[in-house]
Amino acid sequence: MISEKIILGIDPGTTVMGFGIISVKKGKMEMVSIHELLLHKYPNHETKLKYIFDKTLALIDEYHPDEVALEAPFYGKNVQSMLKLGRAQGVAMAASLYRNIPITEYSPKKIKMAITGNGNASKEQVAGMLQNLFKLKEFPTKYLDASDGLAVAVCHHFNSGTITDTKSYTGWESFLKQNPGRLK
Repeated sequence: MISEKIILGIDPGTTVMGFGIISVKKGKMEMVSIHELLLHKYPNHETKLKYIFDKTLALIDEYHPDEVALEAPFYGKNVQSMLKLGRAQGVAMAASLYRNIPITEYSPKKIKMAITGNGNASKEQVAGMLQNLFKLKEFPTKYLDASDGLAVAVCHHFNSGTITDTKSYTGWESFLKQNPGRLK
């Protein structure tokens, strides 16, 4: 039996990318850390992707998470934005799989539902519930993407053992087996 589980939650983004890390001991959650990557200062998309990969690996190496949970991209009208967001998510997934850490994806609605009970909740409502859940006087960051990363980790904990409409991968082989269309 595992006495402690560390979960890294990631909200992928190409302007701001959020990370939240929780520890679960005997069913009790504790916020370990919350981070955001401010990516607007980087000159091109490729540099942003490298920084996402490097920062994700650094967080994994520092906190040694047992599991990584990511927010799955939602379908929007702007195809270019979706492509860039998918790349950011893919790079974070690759960093996790590179360190052999199992990953799970959650839809934005499932995350919001797990945290607030409302799949259409706003980012502010999600942050408010997390602030209450962790008994914080104020939220440690002004960026809601960071609180979204924390929400992904909490959603993963709440859904441990009851995951239904999510995808989990234990390595590259598992990822490719569940996503044959992504292999060319």
